Amino acid sequence: MRILLTNDDGIHAEGLQSLERIARALSDDIWIVAPEYEQSGAGRALTLSDPIRVRRIDPRRFAVEGTPTDCVAMAVQQLIEGPTPDLVLSGVNRGQNLAEDVTLSGTVAGAIEGMAFGIQSIALSQAMTYFHDEVVAHWETAEHFGPGIVQRLLEIGWPKDVIMNVNFPAVAPDRVTEVEVTRQGFRDSHMRSMEKRTDLRGRDYYWTGFVVKPSDPAEGTDLKAVYQGKISVTPLHIDLTHNQTVAAMKGMLGGSPPKVEISKIEAGA
Repeated sequence: MRILLTNDDGIHAEGLQSLERIARALSDDIWIVAPEYEQSGAGRALTLSDPIRVRRIDPRRFAVEGTPTDCVAMAVQQLIEGPTPDLVLSGVNRGQNLAEDVTLSGTVAGAIEGMAFGIQSIALSQAMTYFHDEVVAHWETAEHFGPGIVQRLLEIGWPKDVIMNVNFPAVAPDRVTEVEVTRQGFRDSHMRSMEKRTDLRGRDYYWTGFVVKPSDPAEGTDLKAVYQGKISVTPLHIDLTHNQTVAAMKGMLGGSPPKVEISKIEAGA
């Protein structure tokens, strides 16, 4: 089995080293194509206005000056010699990728790009309680359970338009309770903040970050599972259509395009 590894934390990330150990428990045909610099929060961004430069570290390891999406596309179309990979593993991310954050995640985006090429793809993340630089993630948890989770997922299989989003809880391996197949949850509070600061020349700038606030998620969600010390496995796809609204609006909007009534505009003015 040929496996492509990527991430959004960069080519030197500890999580990528963990991912390589997970992959090598499953195969010896491993290719690594990861961003030269951290790309957290890049989502499915593509590099369109700048050249993409590649640094070859060894015969099967490359650093790309681009996003995780760039990395997977470059790997499949330009860098990997021989057959297309059978599997894309993206991660292991330093920090969870849960709930609405999956739309921001470069880790998830790397898996989605693999899916776009028709390759089975899995995003893996190691949850953390705090994100200070000195805090070390429980990489041993992802490494302990990762090979078995990936192997079992491959045995089960999943649709071609779906990726698997795996989140390991922020606990040591002996405190993991179980695996749960979950749905994407939503937080009940806003996690991101924007702080205004002033540099030494008196010019304002802004710094964005995350506020750690535990939410009260519903049972069966990715958030709830990780809070309970479970490994969360969430099948995701990129059809963002809200079908209930489609059904509700079909009787009110459709057919000939509506026209603005001038009398209503004048009345509003």
